[in-house]
This record gives sequence, structure tokens and C-alpha cells, in this order.
Amino acid sequence: MRPDQRTLTKKRTRRLVWLALAAGGLLSLSACQPSMTDQARYEPLEANAFFSNGMASRPLVPDTVARGQLNADPAFYTGKTADGELVQDIPVEVNAQLLQRGKQRFEIYCAPCHGLVGDGNGIVVQRGFPPPPSYHIDRLRNAPPGHFFDVITNGFGRMFDYSDRVAPADRWAIVAYIRALQLSQDAPIESAPADVQQQLKSEASQ
Repeated sequence: MRPDQRTLTKKRTRRLVWLALAAGGLLSLSACQPSMTDQARYEPLEANAFFSNGMASRPLVPDTVARGQLNADPAFYTGKTADGELVQDIPVEVNAQLLQRGKQRFEIYCAPCHGLVGDGNGIVVQRGFPPPPSYHIDRLRNAPPGHFFDVITNGFGRMFDYSDRVAPADRWAIVAYIRALQLSQDAPIESAPADVQQQLKSEASQ
């Protein structure tokens, strides 16, 4: 056999060896596949006789707090003071950005029942659902901000709670916007700028 033929034969042999190794590796991986995808484990809510309560899912360790969920400020997270009294002031800075966010969240979650101006005549009410009270009655005008936060958090009457739908920061944004709605429907004309007062008086006299 000539040298060039021997070299060619060696190359072919090496190639066949590599192909055989690769095929063997693929076969071994495919053999492992079922045990990797079908591991021994318990599904949520599955029974497990090992534990005294018979449940595979373990309860949270008492007094543990998930990261980012340390509710150290009761006023912000509950709308109440440490003594359990409803807070009298909104515990965040009220600015245009907060009111805009509150308006957006209010129109999503609240307006269907409470109406866009908070008069209790939302589209759901117009279709037969019992109306909620208007925000513009004296009882709710005089209610502290913590009352509205508490109702959003825990529900009230026919209204279910929104604690799992609306984050605490957004609840305060909604409370701030409710206060703006109440002011918009009951503000004295003297609180408006002079040019606006003149325009309103002119429109009222027509």
C-alpha cells in the first residue's frame, strides 16, 4: 500500500471512530431522558404520609417574611396607625404624578361601579347592580384617607377586597384621586383662579 493510501485509510478510520463515539453518546443521552423528565417529586397539594399533617406542601415557617415584603410601616400598608386607628393623612407625597396614577387605577378598578366622578353610577350600576354610596355625601367627604385604603384592602359590604389586585402604593394613589374627585364636585368658586372665576360666572349668567 502506498503512503498516501495509508494516510487516507487512517483518516477514514478516525472519522468512523468519532462517528461511532458520537452515536453512542446520543444513544446514552436518549436512554437517560425519561428519568430526567419524570423525576420523583410531589405535586402541589399532593398527600405525603411522611409528615404529620399528611401534606407534601409545607407551610411557611412562622414569622418569616418574603424578600421585599417587610411591611414595617403600618400606616402605609394597612391605612391604620400602630394603635389601629385610621390614618388622617395620606402617608405618601401627593403630586401630579401620583394623581395621574390614581386616576388610571381608579378608572380600571373603581369606575365600573363608582362612576367616573365617584357618584356611584358606574356602568355596572346602570345595568342593574346595586349602587355604592356616592363619594360626595357628607359621611365620605369627612371620612379619613385611611377609611378608603382599608375598604380597598379588605372590602366593604358588597365590595370584595382588592388587596391581591392593587398594590399598596396604587391604593394610596387611588385614595388621593378620590380626594381630588371629592374636591372637584364640592369646591367653592372662590378657590379657583380669578380668570376661571370670571369665566364660570359668565357661563352661569347665560
